Amino acid sequence: MPAVLFVCTANQFRSPIAAACFARKYEALGWQSNWLVSSAGTWALPGNPALPSAIQAAYRLGLSLAEHRSVPISARLVSIQDLILVMEAGQKEALRAEFSIFRKRILLLSEVVNDRSEDIPDPVAHPDIPAYEIASQIKDMIERGYYRICAQALKSQSVAVP
Repeated sequence: MPAVLFVCTANQFRSPIAAACFARKYEALGWQSNWLVSSAGTWALPGNPALPSAIQAAYRLGLSLAEHRSVPISARLVSIQDLILVMEAGQKEALRAEFSIFRKRILLLSEVVNDRSEDIPDPVAHPDIPAYEIASQIKDMIERGYYRICAQALKSQSVAVP
């Protein structure tokens, strides 16, 4: 079963929206295989709900984050993933350092989708950027890069960890 993990800072905006977008696309295609799609945060406290701005932005995109609760990144969680997609270069660097055995599985979402390193802004750190704009950027990236994300996860799944 392929497993994709989306990671941001607090797991209360970007990564849950990315995971929800990916899951919706997967369901819309009616794929029969079971994929594990989840999200986590590098500095997440366990059990926090999505931010109100995330819930509103997700709703405008036709998604629900009402049941979402934050999950902190952990060695166990990382170990079961085929692909870990982060929102910022600093997150990629930190996770690759902390979980070096899985470093090849940790990529920026923008690397997989756009073939370039580009951070997706954190709405908490950038209150000048409308939350819906960030959510729309994530949705667009997931929709455009869906098959590339799937291919990368399947490729990673076939490569054994040394």
